Amino acid sequence: MTTPTDDHPERRPHGTGRLPTMRDVAEHVGMSRQLVSLVLRSAPGPSAESRERILAAAAALGYRPHTSARLLREGRTRLIGAVFSMRNPFQVRVVERLFARAAEQGFGVALGAAGPDRSTDQVVADLLGDRVEALVVFNPDPGSTALEEASRSVPVVLLGEWTDAPFADNVHVDEVGGLRTAVEHLVALGHRRIAYVGGEDGLVGRDRAEAYRSAMRGAGLGNEVDVVPSGFSEEDGAAAARTLVARGLLPTAVICCGDLCATGLLAVFAQQGVEVPGHVSVVGFDDSYLASLSYHRLTSVHQDVEATVDAALSAVIDRTTGDGGERRRVATPTRLEVRDSTGPAVE
Repeated sequence: MTTPTDDHPERRPHGTGRLPTMRDVAEHVGMSRQLVSLVLRSAPGPSAESRERILAAAAALGYRPHTSARLLREGRTRLIGAVFSMRNPFQVRVVERLFARAAEQGFGVALGAAGPDRSTDQVVADLLGDRVEALVVFNPDPGSTALEEASRSVPVVLLGEWTDAPFADNVHVDEVGGLRTAVEHLVALGHRRIAYVGGEDGLVGRDRAEAYRSAMRGAGLGNEVDVVPSGFSEEDGAAAARTLVARGLLPTAVICCGDLCATGLLAVFAQQGVEVPGHVSVVGFDDSYLASLSYHRLTSVHQDVEATVDAALSAVIDRTTGDGGERRRVATPTRLEVRDSTGPAVE
């Protein structure tokens, strides 16, 4: 095996544990670094022959421009900081799509995973340290002041929950429309005793529970409102299922605050011999990949990933290139994806 030597400068970057540099390209073709820089920046001046040789050398060596260094010289990073939970399938899908859509606009995405061990304040501080030019944030910790402080230097878009915070644009799902559609679907199947599992975990939990109550009143079932307190996790859904089973008389249908919660509920129902939808119909919220799994086939309220990314990215671009006008409040549309977990009511 040939090892890199000074006699073979073209091989020097390979196996050294570093990426090839502009200097490596210059040494490879025997030209000045300044001339190579002009070619790689597509600047005028170099001859066609020099340009061809330098570009061929760069391709052969696997040279890639140091985009971050260039942007820093220009006083830009073109980075959007995304604060999200890696445990939430919908949030992960939004961030995945944001990567692709932001790249089309010349932006990158810096990830800020929040959770029990990393608060909103910590994540925001880290992202600002990376010199992000904007922040898109799912469901920040209640009472956190980091985002309001950050908004004095960068645009902030709050996702996932309804808020009238004057310092940020807001993109949230239409919980009212989504829960109304779910209740109407169940009522059309003959259900009246429709319980809701949720109501906890921040503003989103509260808002979805209230949307359920409103939908039940709208369907003339105000006296049947039944909220089983729960968060969004699988274990939260499992605990709620045990609570329902312990009552003795089950509702004929259950709407869960999210698909993760519904997954836990379905597992405990299966353990307890509660057939879905034979005994109880179940509806989730998010329409994540969990809902479409062949062993779940969960009816779920669909959140629109594309609409969420479109609205958030539009706000970021407008505010990083200008004032952007009045603060935006965007409710993304929902629809119900009907699968095998719902059926006619059995009293």
